[in-house]
Amino acid sequence: MANLAFPSETRGGPGRTDPRTTLVNRNVRIAGHRTSIRLEPAMWDALHEICLREHASLHDIVTRVAGTRSESSMTAAIRVFLLGYFHAAATDDGHRSAGHGAVARRFGDEGGDVRRYALASVAPS
Repeated sequence: MANLAFPSETRGGPGRTDPRTTLVNRNVRIAGHRTSIRLEPAMWDALHEICLREHASLHDIVTRVAGTRSESSMTAAIRVFLLGYFHAAATDDGHRSAGHGAVARRFGDEGGDVRRYALASVAPS
């Protein structure tokens, strides 16, 4: 199980080829073929967490993603995989212990005005 650890970098740090972007480049092997992938540090952190949880290397995980992808790019497929992985792991108990829904509870709103306001405040104009 090689190459599991890769901590987040800061802007312009290791793995960065362009200081104007927050994306981090990494070389990976997909089914034995070397390629590079550019993702945000949070996405690399999420991949690292999955590698640890699944006792698999980064290369194993991205090879699995590549074998099932239908998205237009490998990076898009990885992002969709990450969302799906953590979405499948989300449970009502997990959301409660993470404090999700606390904003509505704090204001005595059971999903009405506070949620509508939150959605309206992030909606494109």
